[in-house]
This record gives sequence, C-alpha cells and structure tokens, in this order.
Amino acid sequence: MPDSVYTAEQIDAKLRELGLTDWRLEDGWLRRKLITDGWPTTLMLVNAIGYLAEAAYHHPDLAVTWGKLWVKLKTHSAGGITDKDFALAQKIDEVVLWRPQPGGPLEGTPNKFVKGG
Repeated sequence: MPDSVYTAEQIDAKLRELGLTDWRLEDGWLRRKLITDGWPTTLMLVNAIGYLAEAAYHHPDLAVTWGKLWVKLKTHSAGGITDKDFALAQKIDEVVLWRPQPGGPLEGTPNKFVKGG
C-alpha cells in the first residue's frame, strides 16, 4: 500500500505536534536550514545526515555552502510528504542538535558547532 500524503494543513499541524519547529513546508518539500561554525563542521553534518539517510533508506536533498546546510525531504514515490519524511526529520534533529547534558561526563564542544537557522 502506498504511503499516505499529508495536506499542507496536516503538515503544519504535524510539525507542531512533533516539535519540529525549524522545519517548514516550501514548494512541496519539508525544509530546514542548519548553520554551522564553518566548513569542517558543515562537512561532518553532511556525513551524519548521509549516514542516517542511508540507514533509513530515505534520502534527502542537501544544499551545502560554507557554514550552512539546507535539508529537503519528500517521498518521491508517493508524490509528497509522508510519515517517512517526518520520521527522518525527527532523527536528523535528534542527532545533529544533540549536546551532552550540562554537568555530565562529556563536557561538549566550546565551539558554536551546529544550530538551527
């Protein structure tokens, strides 16, 4: 059975429900911009998202520049946004925005690293 495609109104509601506040619907894609502290971090971010996408077997479009990465998700086979896109968006946010807990054994980077945009 094919994946169910969400309407624009359903997508907005689902993004709010899932707390994906930096994702938006634009031109039929779920999109998110990530800002980094420079080229090395941007490349690490691309690789992290690439790993997640390959593991999920659901591949976003990525646009890369110095200090910025745009992620676009759509289920091509269904012709729109499906649960696959929301699930991968959640996993991307979970992994690339993860930071150690304050006071924990991992101190975390002092750099700006990755943030939403």
